Amino acid sequence: MKKRVAGLFISLICLFALSACSSSSNSSENKDKQLVMGTSGDYPPFEYVDTANGEEIIGFDADLAKALGGKTGYEITVKDMDFNGLITSLQSGKVDFVMAGMEATPERKKNADFTEPYFRSDISMVVDKKSGIKTVEDIKGKVVGVQVGSIQAEKAKELQKIVDFQLETRDRVPDLVQEINSGRFDGVLMEDVVSKGYLEKNDNLTTISVPSNETGGAAIAFQKDSELTSKFNDALKEMKENGEMDKLVAKWFNGEKSLKIAE
Repeated sequence: MKKRVAGLFISLICLFALSACSSSSNSSENKDKQLVMGTSGDYPPFEYVDTANGEEIIGFDADLAKALGGKTGYEITVKDMDFNGLITSLQSGKVDFVMAGMEATPERKKNADFTEPYFRSDISMVVDKKSGIKTVEDIKGKVVGVQVGSIQAEKAKELQKIVDFQLETRDRVPDLVQEINSGRFDGVLMEDVVSKGYLEKNDNLTTISVPSNETGGAAIAFQKDSELTSKFNDALKEMKENGEMDKLVAKWFNGEKSLKIAE
């Protein structure tokens, strides 16, 4: 009888051990199928928080990331942070990839791999309607703001070779708009599709064109030599070819024909 009890006890131990190992294995497998997307949730309609409906980050990039995750077999979670810290967080492993309307500049390519561009928008300057600023020449001697680490910051430095103005930076785009409204900034360089949303909410603002306003287009950043880059590239190509990308563009950018999906 004692032998039977001992045998039963040992069997139960083995069963629990196998169950624990199986649970641990499944947990590890599930974790491997999850990816953390780093973004800066202050850049509508690419990514932003709709505070009226909660704290979730929504937008074009958020929807696109989820669609790409579905095609590549990954569950996507979104982590918000300042734009200037995104590549550093990618390098340190705090996030698995970055989607934030980010262009694959030569400097960024030194620290990350990028997919092909998936969307492109030109740059313009946001100014107050009463400022008297009509052309880029009118910003001479004035203060222009850009987001830290953005492509607009690089464009501003190029623009300074043409017109002499003071350049200042802020971490978040809403802060830049606030600085215009407070009179501390005379202009802000911003992507056209982003400035449109701020103009709708601020009747006092308008935009002027700037030279060399083209961008290379937004792309997804991954760690160097990541196998995910090619997987997401293939998924992006599929979405461009089957019309899914067109539907997302129509949803978040009102389907304007002037907005081109990057090829």
